[in-house]
Amino acid sequence: MLEKQLFDIQSIHDAYKGGTKVEDIVKEVYRRIEEVNDDGIFIHLQPIEDILKEVSSFDNMNLTDKPLWGIPFTVKDNIDVAGVPTTAACEAYEYTPVEDAFVVKLLKEAGAICIGKTNLDQFATGLVGVRTPYGAPKNAVDASIVPGGSSCGSAVAVSHQIVSFSLGTDTAGSGRVPAALNNIVGFKPTLGTLSKQGVVPACLTLDTISIFALTICDASQIFDISAQYNIKDPYSKKRELEEPKKTEDMIIGVPNSASRIFYGDDLEEESYERTLIELREKGFTLKEIDLEAFFEVGELLYEGSWVAERYTVIGDLIEKAPQKVLDVTRNIISKAKNFSSSDVYRDIYKLNELKREVEIALEGIDLLALPTITRPYTVEDLENEPIEANSRIGLYTKFVNLLDFSAIAIPVERRKDGFASGITAMAVAHKEDTLSLFCRTLQEGMKLYYGNSKVEIDTSTSDCNKDKKERIEIAVVGAHLKNMPLNYQLTDLDASYVYRTRTAKKYKLYNLVNEDIAKPGLIKTDDGYAIEIEVWSLPIKNLGAFEKNISTPLCIGDIELENGKYVKGFLCEHIATLEAEDISAFGGWKAYLNSIEK
Repeated sequence: MLEKQLFDIQSIHDAYKGGTKVEDIVKEVYRRIEEVNDDGIFIHLQPIEDILKEVSSFDNMNLTDKPLWGIPFTVKDNIDVAGVPTTAACEAYEYTPVEDAFVVKLLKEAGAICIGKTNLDQFATGLVGVRTPYGAPKNAVDASIVPGGSSCGSAVAVSHQIVSFSLGTDTAGSGRVPAALNNIVGFKPTLGTLSKQGVVPACLTLDTISIFALTICDASQIFDISAQYNIKDPYSKKRELEEPKKTEDMIIGVPNSASRIFYGDDLEEESYERTLIELREKGFTLKEIDLEAFFEVGELLYEGSWVAERYTVIGDLIEKAPQKVLDVTRNIISKAKNFSSSDVYRDIYKLNELKREVEIALEGIDLLALPTITRPYTVEDLENEPIEANSRIGLYTKFVNLLDFSAIAIPVERRKDGFASGITAMAVAHKEDTLSLFCRTLQEGMKLYYGNSKVEIDTSTSDCNKDKKERIEIAVVGAHLKNMPLNYQLTDLDASYVYRTRTAKKYKLYNLVNEDIAKPGLIKTDDGYAIEIEVWSLPIKNLGAFEKNISTPLCIGDIELENGKYVKGFLCEHIATLEAEDISAFGGWKAYLNSIEK
């Protein structure tokens, strides 16, 4: 009966709880690949024998430590997976990495299973998904329509429910356009919140890893797991947490009549107008704005000197072996040779002028709700006019990364001809939680489907944060850490691991004396250190039972994290540190223990 198994994360985990084995899900993945029979989806598919061997070593399901346990996913083939070739859809560029990209590593550590590398527009240059020498994948909803790019294989694999989620990349819309064309969610986070270590860049300063998923809740969960600061990545940023506004207080920016451009596609225009009606009926306040400055920003990405960033990646290959690169890719990237260093600065000046215009246009607006694409294009359209159609399809996506917006592309109810339709919610940086809340509210009550299937999504229960509202985050610093002797006091009370981080540089750590179990004490001070901690999520109803285990000199208080957020956590009475050893310089309890073991 796995043929009818839904592949969103919750459904697969429910199947495991009901007795389904992870090996059964893996076999179903490969059965679906064979059933879909689209050779354009994957560039490298792992042999099923290798994946079955990998999962045979899995421990019993433990969603506390591994929230993605047994969940299959794929990775766009410009993102490294250890031991699997990376091509960026160019055989001459191929190399085999020895380690996973930073984000892939985090997902595997969370229990997810990577089954292969997916197809893309060569060197992530395109929004159509057909610029690949490996054979373009077919759109999962309508094979006559382009699949969207550059993350074409990733989106198609999710829409077919071959996997639960997939990683793509996004520079001009590659993580949103394919989502819109395949009826799934495309989550494009703030630049730097998902580390680019292990990613073949298109435009290094503008790229981000993106997430394709069947639901907003799944995409948000993947983002929460993946958004970890990477000190080794010079472009990595710490995620800034926010408290979203209530939806009834949100003011939504929408394009004025002059900015609503659909290039003659009445069905796409009608779908968007219907979505605006839905927004008004749900109580949102809409404010029309002129998007001309936004569109001008988008033109800079391909028509301006930013194309020179692409040349830094494959310029040598183009010069030495131009025949190894597709004509369309080579022609676009070779424009870099037409720009001077002065042109680069002129474009930077122009961008800053336009950013100010955008800033003024967004005054008093919480987020934008725009069409994701202007219209779908057929494969035949691209054969007749490969450049113009690519540019037109990305009118509402190309400006987003130059402005460092966060964005989520979501499906809405299908067009009257049955094809997928959707919008993108976007806002300034670090507004992912606000966007997620808005999207779930908009979708509530809509008739939506899992990818290309005919199975409806229950949008009445899509509150991803429902469980979070009934839980509290607790920071632990010593004996309650993972694999430490008192960790069971958390897990026995249904606590789940959330993430590892550091305190603000305002704390000292001491090895306490006269304790039955070795443990440290954390105190706040003027000349402190950043101390490594773990944050766990505990049901609020169990907080009292947990606190009963805490005895003097320890107590629960407010701890400031390195990103400025405060969480409840273990602190220590100052008097207990007077005779204790100051171990702050080690940066954490486990580092200290490791030092004395050596």
